[in-house]
Amino acid sequence: MLDHLFGEGIHTGSLTLERRKGETRQFGRADPAARLTIHDPQVERRVPADPDFMLGQTYMEGGWSTPDLRTLLAVLMGNFDGAEPGGGRRLMTSVLRPLQQWNRRAASRRNVAHHYDIDEWLFRCFLDTDMQYSCAYWPPGVTDLESAQAAKRALIRRKLCLRPGQRVLDIGCGWGGLAIELAEQAGVEVVGLTLSEEQARVARDRVREHGCEDRVEIRIQDYRDVPERFERIVSVGMFEHVGARYYDTFFAGLRDHLTADGVALLHTIGRLGRPGVTNPWIRRYIFPGGYIPSLSETSAAIERQQIGVTDLEVLRLHYAYTLAAWYERFQAVRERVAAEKGERFCRMWEFYLAASEAAFHHRGLVVFQIQLAMDQTAVPLCRDYLHEAAAPGA
Repeated sequence: MLDHLFGEGIHTGSLTLERRKGETRQFGRADPAARLTIHDPQVERRVPADPDFMLGQTYMEGGWSTPDLRTLLAVLMGNFDGAEPGGGRRLMTSVLRPLQQWNRRAASRRNVAHHYDIDEWLFRCFLDTDMQYSCAYWPPGVTDLESAQAAKRALIRRKLCLRPGQRVLDIGCGWGGLAIELAEQAGVEVVGLTLSEEQARVARDRVREHGCEDRVEIRIQDYRDVPERFERIVSVGMFEHVGARYYDTFFAGLRDHLTADGVALLHTIGRLGRPGVTNPWIRRYIFPGGYIPSLSETSAAIERQQIGVTDLEVLRLHYAYTLAAWYERFQAVRERVAAEKGERFCRMWEFYLAASEAAFHHRGLVVFQIQLAMDQTAVPLCRDYLHEAAAPGA
């Protein structure tokens, strides 16, 4: 079954398939060249039957290996487009999508805990020193992760058009890095929201270390339960956990919590094509309840709440570069992670990072930065302000 699948599908790059007894087959002749070694014969039946789930599942189980996971996944995703099936399966997809995004308050807390309450040291192993767990920004001249994440924070700071003394709501504040920077660099007060106990603990410790307890408050609170209004709202890497059925709720809350002259910025992974579904392996093991929105879904929800879009930027390939940096850093500490969490966990995590990078190269994933305002005069009329003092880390 694999021979037939690869023989029909490999047109770009090449793939060498090796079986336990030393038998090899090659599909394609060009670069990039990938290699897949099968250790469990059941892989040849299980993967073709459900490739979106079973490729990652059988890798976790040790059913196959490769000397270069990133190259292998690039070849596979570059040749197999992962298009949504038609007919009855498409109808089933439309039925299942709402159930896959059942992100009511209790479910949201469980889903967040599944991923973000993993030991802090794991994230410190592969993230930058500021623990930014979202797409970095790679302008010309930026080649290292720390500088790229600093450039991302600076770009967000400029898009928020901050003034000293304003109050900012950070929805999905992570480990607090952006909230601290906004308070220190722009002289604003920040309320950061997270549903992760671990993130809140680390963020509060960092706030104390920076001496800005009077300017940054970290809450374990759902975005639906915030009572105040703010001059600025920012959300980075959190919207992917909202779920399409709750988009109206999210943007209604944003509208209600923003002052009349306020500005908001939404930074989220998005898909260039039509609405789809979450990869089943990612949904089960990495981000339960997660969903990557299309631009049409997002903009329609914004329009229904009568909020103005004042700027839209699509960051192409920036997340692919970020994930490549995370993967390399994870590999550098892989032995330690394996000793602490086991080989199965390591294989799960590296497959997640490598598959995500390949998806940004080959599956139409990007990052949307959407600037929003109730008043169209709340931000400058020209985009020059976004590029002034925009040197790396500025």
